[in-house]
Amino acid sequence: MYCPRCKAADTSVVDSRLAEEGRAIRRRRECPKCNHRFTTFERQELSNLIVIKRDGTREPYSRTKLERGIWLSCTKRPITQEKIDRLLTKLEEKWGGNRREVASSTIGTDVMRELKKLDTVAYIRFASVHREFKDVQEFKKELGQLLK
Repeated sequence: MYCPRCKAADTSVVDSRLAEEGRAIRRRRECPKCNHRFTTFERQELSNLIVIKRDGTREPYSRTKLERGIWLSCTKRPITQEKIDRLLTKLEEKWGGNRREVASSTIGTDVMRELKKLDTVAYIRFASVHREFKDVQEFKKELGQLLK
């Protein structure tokens, strides 16, 4: 693992422990060159999971890509990285069960359901992109359903 500060290739593990209810391993690392300490996480990779896009094309699942989209909807909201990690881990377990493929619409709907529980503003932001809101009326309709 390269040091994020000085890019030295030889970092050492100082501490390891289970994280995310045993679904990941959290490692504290230290660079012997600059003494910088940093944390890494080791998770099971869902590299065999294929996402079926709306247009029918297929691409490998990317946690990073989905996390980036979720963070965009959570901008300036009181949401921690830990909450996003738990949300993603929970959903990845659901999608990765015995399936090899998952529809992007399923991913979007599941993320919206979890964001709705976490933060309604983030939910509306994510929904506006996922459902491709065309105008203010669609926002008003969704907000109306939230306020019921």
